[in-house]
Amino acid sequence: MRLFITGGSGLLGSRIAEIAINIGYDVYCGYNQHRPEFGKAVRIDLADTKTLSVLKEIRPDVIIHSAAITDVDKCEVERDLAMKVNAEGVKALSEIAKEIGSFLIYISTDYVFDGEKGMYSEEDETNPVNFYGYTKLLGEKFCTDFCIARTCVIYGARKASGKQNFVLWLIEKLRNGESVKVVTDQFVTPTLNTNLARMILEIAEERLKGIFHLAGATRISRFDFALEIAREFGLDKGLIIPAKMHEMRWIARRPRDSSLSTSKARRVLREKPYELSRALKVLKGELYEGDSC
Repeated sequence: MRLFITGGSGLLGSRIAEIAINIGYDVYCGYNQHRPEFGKAVRIDLADTKTLSVLKEIRPDVIIHSAAITDVDKCEVERDLAMKVNAEGVKALSEIAKEIGSFLIYISTDYVFDGEKGMYSEEDETNPVNFYGYTKLLGEKFCTDFCIARTCVIYGARKASGKQNFVLWLIEKLRNGESVKVVTDQFVTPTLNTNLARMILEIAEERLKGIFHLAGATRISRFDFALEIAREFGLDKGLIIPAKMHEMRWIARRPRDSSLSTSKARRVLREKPYELSRALKVLKGELYEGDSC
């Protein structure tokens, strides 16, 4: 199978590429600023849709679209750019996918929901409360003929695109003896990138259409998630200071409970969403015992 992964240097895209190459797939990784570690690097810019024409030459069997502006506050401030990349870029990509006969998997987000309910199913009504969620939902509208994979709070064992994810950031802070504020009143279903990558590759192999919630199987507050990380890695939980969402210096509003129900994924896929306890053990193994794809 020939894969083209946008966001190939990102936390999810790089992990998909790494696993896919080990399986034996022909992998192309689209990037903008940070050259990817895995796969054949192809520079694209979602804000300049003309650069996507390279896909007509590569003609991948499957396009996995994981690239986006995911900085929630940046999207709130730089709305034109967010719209161009997160919505218009998806529209152009979906049109090319249809033209060349590629199957598209669009990576979406829990932030398409307002957070008033929690444990959202694929059939629940969307109602984003910030501009990031709004642009990602617009992107979904262009991918209804393909697969829409919503996920939540991705973390993994490596930095990606020069940035740390929440887990690596927390581990570093606690190891340095620094206290951190983490909110107690925001609930999520944190997702290990390895587990997510394998679920997405299974969807790619089977060409499964429709909406899938691909996230961790455990609903938990951000604060309790931090405590579980500290416990698993033997770090000082006392350095984790409880806070409330209204105390944080966020520009954009966040949903209170955007946790995702993964019952459909558990029912349909061979690769099941991990419970948090298992995910953190896998992560620890990847960090300390060497990675096995």
